[in-house]
Amino acid sequence: MNFKDIICTLAGALGGAAAFLFGGWSSDLITLLAFIGVDFISGVILAAVFKKSSKTENGALSSKESFRGLCRKIEILLFVVIGNMLDLYLGTHFIRTAVIVGFMANELISIVENAALMGITSPAVENAIELLKKGGKDV
Repeated sequence: MNFKDIICTLAGALGGAAAFLFGGWSSDLITLLAFIGVDFISGVILAAVFKKSSKTENGALSSKESFRGLCRKIEILLFVVIGNMLDLYLGTHFIRTAVIVGFMANELISIVENAALMGITSPAVENAIELLKKGGKDV
């Protein structure tokens, strides 16, 4: 077996394992991954360019806080794995999706908050986010 075959075999095995753990590469998972990426990048821009991050005292970019943010994003993905495993165990097909939709809403709120701190605002979006934050109670 040559080096190329080894790399292809490893990539296939890792991809197959990931697809099993996450329940396949569906549009909801891809959307969650996109939201996670956009939130992380917008947080880095907020700290590096605008120096308005709420994660540090001076609002600037911090490698420690960036690493903590990545760890939080990995934890989100671990919840998706748990939701998928519960679906497999219980014979259901909705727990993983509910986990993904819940975290998509959370990531969207964070993206909008980052945009607002950068000076990008939309009253309609801000009202919708406030409604989500308050759980549908009076805004």
